[in-house]
Amino acid sequence: MSPDDRVRLRHIADALNSAMRFTHGRRREDLDGDEMLAFALVHALQIAGEAAARVSAETRAECPGIPWATMIGMRHRLVHAYFDINFDILWTTAVEAAPALLAQVQPLLD
Repeated sequence: MSPDDRVRLRHIADALNSAMRFTHGRRREDLDGDEMLAFALVHALQIAGEAAARVSAETRAECPGIPWATMIGMRHRLVHAYFDINFDILWTTAVEAAPALLAQVQPLLD
């Protein structure tokens, strides 16, 4: 794995950890009334998706179990359809998908 890919994977792991930290002890309903929480989750998931897009094709091919296209697609959705973000999907991604994805990415960094 190239040093640049390692850096991007670290960015993904850091962003996922942030999203998980932001939601810890919170409920889905908190997202509706907390603008900072919403912005923080959107930004963290945007970073993860942008970093995923910058991981080389070779590394992505070596790790086919990681949902690269989904991460990149989520980033595009958050950036380009910012006016129409589904908070249920945002929340589920942060509390369910992020820990599972981190479990796939972390071993690549160890």
